[in-house]
Amino acid sequence: MDNATLIEQIEALPYWYHKIEITDGIVTPGWAPINQDAYKIPSNLSGKRVLDIGAWDGFWTFEALKRGAKEVVAIDDFSDFLGTLQKGDRRSWDTFDLCRSALGYAEECCKRVEMSIYDISEKRLGRFDLVFFFGTIYHLRYPLLALDLISSLCDGEVFVESAILDDYSAFQGGLERGYPGKQMVMEFYPGNQYGENESNWWSPTLYCLTNMVYAAGFNKDIEAWKLVERPKKLSSCRGFVHGRKT
Repeated sequence: MDNATLIEQIEALPYWYHKIEITDGIVTPGWAPINQDAYKIPSNLSGKRVLDIGAWDGFWTFEALKRGAKEVVAIDDFSDFLGTLQKGDRRSWDTFDLCRSALGYAEECCKRVEMSIYDISEKRLGRFDLVFFFGTIYHLRYPLLALDLISSLCDGEVFVESAILDDYSAFQGGLERGYPGKQMVMEFYPGNQYGENESNWWSPTLYCLTNMVYAAGFNKDIEAWKLVERPKKLSSCRGFVHGRKT
């Protein structure tokens, strides 16, 4: 595919979440990830089998393959519309497929499956060395169940990224009105209280999220960190947890 055709196909799609560099300086017009280095994903994933949950356009799927993963399985159920997108703005796997084709990855090593996280199982997907669980857990009605299901098919490591309450609370006044320090707190949103997005159900403190990951069995070398130490906007109020199986 020539560059002009590629650019035309990228621009024809109504919404891009991820900013993905394809080739020759061609980058999809998304905005995430805000800070790739903050995710602390190992530079060498040689031989790893990776599950990317909530893959959207596939940034981290393709990044894992660039870093040597032998196979990545991407899943998404296309249930998040960010509180503002129209139904037609999310074109199922169209953005993912366009990038996969342009980057030259075969389906054998770069699979994608439309499914809910509640349907993942070893029988359906096999076992994994590494799981990416980014921007998804706070969209779930049953976050602990999701972590347990991940644990049931992962033999190695999990990386979790989530909205966190340390610097922001929807019920305590917004920014700089959160729960700093090691407070074991999670807020529940029955409506669109968090980010005006009705698909946002929960937000934990970083300490609470760490202990949730620990309770799911990823209790070795567990570490947690914030995207931004003193965030000035809601989109920067994010936390990360990394843990390994014992």
